[in-house]
Amino acid sequence: MSDLLTPLIRAVRQRRGPAIPSICSAHPDVIAAGLRQAHEHAMPALIEATSNQVNQFGGYTGMTPAEFVAFVREIAVAQGLEHVPLILGGDHLGPQAWRGQDPAAAMALAETLIADYVRAGFTKIHLDCSEGCLGEPAQVGDEVAAERAARLAAVAEANAPEPDALVYIVGTEVPPPGGARHDDEGILPTSAKAAMATLSRHEDAFSAASQQAAWQRVRGLVVQPGLEFSPAQVHRFDPSQPDALTPVLGENHNLCFEAHSTDYQAAGVYADLTRRNFAILKVGPALTFAWREALYALSHVRSWIDGSPHISTRIEQLMLAAPKYWQGHYHGDAETMRLLRHFGYADRIRYYWPQAKAEIDALCAALDGSLPEPLLLQYLPAATLERAARLDLSPARAILQAHVEQRLSDYYPVKSC
Repeated sequence: MSDLLTPLIRAVRQRRGPAIPSICSAHPDVIAAGLRQAHEHAMPALIEATSNQVNQFGGYTGMTPAEFVAFVREIAVAQGLEHVPLILGGDHLGPQAWRGQDPAAAMALAETLIADYVRAGFTKIHLDCSEGCLGEPAQVGDEVAAERAARLAAVAEANAPEPDALVYIVGTEVPPPGGARHDDEGILPTSAKAAMATLSRHEDAFSAASQQAAWQRVRGLVVQPGLEFSPAQVHRFDPSQPDALTPVLGENHNLCFEAHSTDYQAAGVYADLTRRNFAILKVGPALTFAWREALYALSHVRSWIDGSPHISTRIEQLMLAAPKYWQGHYHGDAETMRLLRHFGYADRIRYYWPQAKAEIDALCAALDGSLPEPLLLQYLPAATLERAARLDLSPARAILQAHVEQRLSDYYPVKSC
């Protein structure tokens, strides 16, 4: 097993290559679209799972790390994309999923989590111990976070089939993993001083834990570049701000920045972040948001053809019956909450698609034939339809994946003719 990420980071640091989008999603059509876009651009596909999404107890997907790896590989085979080089990443791996327990118990569970991830074949490991556990502050600070990260690195080193294939990411962004900010929160980019302190504290902690070999495999530092999204708005990156962070990396061309929550930014932002040595650009909700756009469009098309009710009616029932995935994330009056449930940038609706599988499959099957182009164009952009026409899939499934690909294509450089 080779380390596919380090050469990409070196290329970015030497201004010779693009950043790699990190696809953080367990949606099969999103994963398929990510694999296909990676293939089209002759790059590895980086697919990540978070600690609350996939863990030893199944997480909210119901999958253990080994099951998630098998899931991704099965999608690749089904799509004829098994030859695409694949990097599997674990995001926010630490005690975060069990922060309601005392630190000792939460860290013991985090150790099992790390061991299960690396044994399953995950090689990009984000060590994030920044959130406090029971009786601790919400954020524990660099010293405690670094000591715990070093402890988990030792577990990874001891359990990985090939430790040399591992790469580590340290640090964290300000918002909590898996969610967006509230609409009234501001964005404060990470300062060079804070970034340098995080790196220094982690290096010291790895050394104190006799994990110098693991420290040599640290490849990324998560920082906040000054972008984010909230349920109702996107906080746009300001390209006019000076690049104050690059000096933090020094002359270590194996080290880069990782940006989280890059969803919904303009395409030019990703090129600018790459120039600022952000070699890893995480995206997730924007891709399932695009998938929902296409699904709702197809449901409108079906309504015109056979009078079927729109699928959003069924999804609304599911969300109201089990509100735990959106309550506390959306705020406002009843009408605002209804709109956010379906159209919020935080895309909490993504948690309900597995429960609506039968209805989604029925919708796709009903559109398995020749569809009037003018009707499709009423609800879908021409670029999505052109991309879908090139896919060897059923019409509806091709449109769903193509619309995700269209959104994801912003992360890749435009091919020259």
